[in-house]
Amino acid sequence: MSIHAEDSAYALLSDGATIEIRAARPGDFDAVRDLHAKMSPDNLYLRFFSMSPLVAEQEARRICREPAPDHAALLAVLDGEVAACGTYEQAGAGSRSAEVAFTVADDLHHRGIGMLLLEHLISLARGRGFRAFTAETLSENAAMLRVFADAGLQPQRSLVDGVYDLRFPLPAGEADAALGTYRDTVAVRERSADVASMRPVLIPASVAVIGASRRPGSVGRAILQNLIDGGFPGPVYPVNPGAAELDGIPCLPSAAALPEQVDLAVIAAPAGAVLGIAEDCGRRGVGALVVIAAGLPGPARAELLEICRRHGMRMVGPASFGVANPGIGLDATFAARHPRAGTAGLALQSTGGTGFVLVEHLSRLGVGISSLVSFGDKDDVSGTDMLQWWESDEATKLALLYMESIGNPPKFARTARRVGRTMPVLTVAVGRSATGGRLAGARSAKAATPLVTRQALFEQAGIIAAANLGELLDTAALLASQPVPAGGRVGVVSNTRGAAVLAADACGDVGLQVASLAGDTQRALRDMLGREALVAGPVDTTVLVTPGRFRECLELVGADPGVDAVLALTTRTAGSDLVPEVGAARLPVPIAAAVMDQVEVVRLLRGPGGASPPVPAYAYAESAVRALGHAARYGTWRATPPGRVPDLEGLRQDRASELVAGVLADPPRGGWLALDPTVELLGCYGVPLADSIGVITEDAAIAAAARFGGPVALRADVPGLLRTSDAGDVLTGLHGADEVRRGFGSLKEIFGRRLAGVIVQPVVTGGVEVRISVLHELVAGPLVLFGLGGADGDVLADRAARLAPLTDSDADDLIRSTRAGPRLLGRRGVPAADLAALREMLLRVSRMADDLPQIAELELSPVIARPDGVQAVDGRIRVQAAEPADAHLRRLP
Repeated sequence: MSIHAEDSAYALLSDGATIEIRAARPGDFDAVRDLHAKMSPDNLYLRFFSMSPLVAEQEARRICREPAPDHAALLAVLDGEVAACGTYEQAGAGSRSAEVAFTVADDLHHRGIGMLLLEHLISLARGRGFRAFTAETLSENAAMLRVFADAGLQPQRSLVDGVYDLRFPLPAGEADAALGTYRDTVAVRERSADVASMRPVLIPASVAVIGASRRPGSVGRAILQNLIDGGFPGPVYPVNPGAAELDGIPCLPSAAALPEQVDLAVIAAPAGAVLGIAEDCGRRGVGALVVIAAGLPGPARAELLEICRRHGMRMVGPASFGVANPGIGLDATFAARHPRAGTAGLALQSTGGTGFVLVEHLSRLGVGISSLVSFGDKDDVSGTDMLQWWESDEATKLALLYMESIGNPPKFARTARRVGRTMPVLTVAVGRSATGGRLAGARSAKAATPLVTRQALFEQAGIIAAANLGELLDTAALLASQPVPAGGRVGVVSNTRGAAVLAADACGDVGLQVASLAGDTQRALRDMLGREALVAGPVDTTVLVTPGRFRECLELVGADPGVDAVLALTTRTAGSDLVPEVGAARLPVPIAAAVMDQVEVVRLLRGPGGASPPVPAYAYAESAVRALGHAARYGTWRATPPGRVPDLEGLRQDRASELVAGVLADPPRGGWLALDPTVELLGCYGVPLADSIGVITEDAAIAAAARFGGPVALRADVPGLLRTSDAGDVLTGLHGADEVRRGFGSLKEIFGRRLAGVIVQPVVTGGVEVRISVLHELVAGPLVLFGLGGADGDVLADRAARLAPLTDSDADDLIRSTRAGPRLLGRRGVPAADLAALREMLLRVSRMADDLPQIAELELSPVIARPDGVQAVDGRIRVQAAEPADAHLRRLP
């Protein structure tokens, strides 16, 4: 959201410090004047081309005047003092350009304050329709020239008499390549600042445990003991007013008695004491907090976050079970055992039990933990923070997230999409049931992200979403030990036919294909195994196979050009044990095993000397196949080039904005649009509706039907009606005046006073009925949904969703991801629909929803997809007051 006079936002500087960005107000006059008055003569000259003593008061008056659409002024406030200001002024009445300028306190240069102000001004100006910024700066003002050069835009500059005139266009819509470049540049700065702010959390030089109790087994005492026993190398400060020492370490009486600049404070005190402790920590310069206490009411949580922001502390929690970085001996949790150092980053918004289970299993497997954060209520440190940390951490090879809500879905998705190109990102799709969703939302100050939104986000971002913790662990074991499959063709090798049947069925369930082996491979297997074996795929070696021969079979199948991964299935016999041979096999493709008689759910088989990567071995074939399925889909996503938001021709965004603004300016200031504005608004984005005429009388309906000729359809215009196949609002195939009259009367009888009118349309025949919808989520923004139309769509609840703006790849995925997909591809005697036209309609609807946040709901149904094109028969749009939100602006929650 853009910053207005009453708003403020916190953001991170390049060194990880927290600064407040807010609109200037008339009451800031003295502070702004003092900022300018304290500037050195040199900096004063560089900024104003003058050293006049009148500058300070003139600038303060300009900056602190009442807000208006033609100018904006933002202040950066650090430790309660105005540290910098940034402004823009419209170039002239009606101009889409504005002049931008900055002032930064002399002692705060080179911390990224000017750049942060520029980003916020760009966001504000884009939201108000400005197209370009201009600036003047002296050639010797290297610092300001560097800010403009590094902003991620494309400045045009000319030098005249030692003064640079700069002009740089502001990024336009999502199709503007400059917007992607700018966001990428901002993301690099954000990642660097975010990682710097997280260092006190995960690489602290010193730790305080506030609320460390003398009682053995208490949470505070357990955290203290884990820090000591885990080998944390830095100073540890227990805080307990009633104890002189704990575990041989002298105690401090309060947080106020801490030495200056402790990096991390773990607050294990009761909920009622947390606010006072946090304030004391802030005053002592503590870098970050982990708050263990649960049950803080909403107002207390808001006040706690404000304390952290004001003092520049990052916070994990409340209701956290702690943080850990085993690689440096940091275990600030109350877990029963220390996590093993390893390669999996783990972050959880859950009770401690879930986290402890995952830590235990990952440690047992030998995968281990690179870093662990328990979000708890997740009021500050989030999944996006952790993804950026792991992206910069060489020890982390895969990321595991358990989250019940996503605070900023577009930014999280953009980050996950980037991180996923270099390491797998895994999560659990929690809250799928009504009860689960209610419980997931109960612990967060923010609403739990709706399931359909999370599913769309996971699909677009390449996140592996497991159905449960077991499946998450199974997939993590595979990806931690084996390379990512290049495809979904699985070579199945089993010493029993029954296990091969189970594996083949499981592959079909998850979209994998049992590989059909090449002729050379089959002949080699036949020579090795004899006539009783099956060698085409799956391979049944029979129970008489020797261990050495079984390993040779695995290696032959793995070398087949039609195999992307190998699944080894073993059942122990009295004569041989094949499991060691599976671990010793050397294959050019990933391998997983199902050891049908093992006790562990999953373990890693290690060959002699560790020459080969360990092989994940599962107790059930289905578990191995599900893990392979997730890994194969991730491999396909990673190998597919990212899509792009295409540039669409014929858009009239300015007229669309005027139209929506006009609707919202008059009472009732929103609601479902009538037919004419609906048609015009869709037309602004090149989405034509089928010919239609709105009428309010029988005679007008008959006249409209006569104009079309042939059969017509009558649609009830009932504001807010939920359109389903059994809503009774559509009568089709009407011929002649009598049938139209009876149809009109029938609609009046059904809907009574709710009937605002009737829409007359010619009947559109042939093709496949689909439905395109938009739903504007409160946090995530517009969601584009696609699926079958008509009765089939209602009965099957067939729909897929993606967050707007759609890329061309997203649009193709939507079409393929529903039951409509196979019907649209055609079948014997029925030609395929015009998929290019359908893709373009999805992209145009997506652009419309992204450009106009006032669109709360949109539905095109039915949309008839035929070989000769795509036709939207009916469309409805509901608008409500809303302001454009910049989900990618650098700001803390």
